[in-house]
Amino acid sequence: MPMLSSTWHYLRACRRQSRAERNFRRFGMGHRAVGQVSLHEADESTFGRFSHPQSRLGAGYVDRRIEGKIGYRWYLWVFISESAVVYILDPSRSAKVPKEHFGENREGLLNVDRYGAYKSMAKGCDIVLVYCWAHVRRDFLAVCCNWPQHSDWAMQWVALIGKLYHLNNSRLEVVEQPEKLAERDEKLRRAVEEMAEKMQTQRRDENTHYACKKVLDSLDNHWDGLTVFVDHPELAMDNNKAERQVRGPVVGRKNYYGSGSEWSGRLAAVLFSIFQTLGLFNLNPRRWLQMYLQACSENAGKAPEDIETFLPWNMTSQRLAELSFEPVQRDSS
Repeated sequence: MPMLSSTWHYLRACRRQSRAERNFRRFGMGHRAVGQVSLHEADESTFGRFSHPQSRLGAGYVDRRIEGKIGYRWYLWVFISESAVVYILDPSRSAKVPKEHFGENREGLLNVDRYGAYKSMAKGCDIVLVYCWAHVRRDFLAVCCNWPQHSDWAMQWVALIGKLYHLNNSRLEVVEQPEKLAERDEKLRRAVEEMAEKMQTQRRDENTHYACKKVLDSLDNHWDGLTVFVDHPELAMDNNKAERQVRGPVVGRKNYYGSGSEWSGRLAAVLFSIFQTLGLFNLNPRRWLQMYLQACSENAGKAPEDIETFLPWNMTSQRLAELSFEPVQRDSS
């Protein structure tokens, strides 16, 4: 069990963990557990799967070599809702992955970056794409780096985006105060309208540099999705939450070079999903694993017949408290 949580929750390489265990025993130290580390969000990243050099390449695989190994680049997708985090490992980065995940009757709000697969997936269904302002901000920062003579222009736009974040956060602070909410909501809407007017004016201006116009054209093309948050205060203005959920597996990919086979890659995706879903409910993964594996042991080594009781969103508040992280003991002396 410590190896499960160490590898797929704390993202350590097995060989390093084994070496650490040997060192602990060598110096008379025991093992000690480490502490805590509808709307959807989605993101994706590469995740290496290594196989024998004689393995056949399947459709959608991209061959790559890392440290002398023959590898195939798969993609790790993450989908986040209020109650679950789901990772999917797939050789494809196409729209088929989110289509299969959400099913035929897909609907709702999906907070994403501007990757084309999400746009393709959203066609012909009731999913509304909510685009990420953090990515737009990066576009203007890229102008600063690549075209220093236009850095003042770009930083003005960065400041405007920062103003939108500030106004939206200010609105969220008074959600339960109708009068203040209406006032701050009006300020936000006015700022959005002013930004739209400035964008169109500069797009029409013949003196606008082509690099700047390219960024403005992208802003205009995604404007509807970027402004969904105005009418839906419950939405985040970016998909940073999904990007943060991808960060852990990316660290693991660097630490233990992906997975050695397809089955281990899919196991990694399942365990990433379990541990990050437990994190949404602030549950201690070690305690949850103890409870679940004990139930498997009592069921002749098989999965429990009633899996519903192990799902965090089905647990009572008392049960959640029992499985949560222990409070940090602070020295009050």
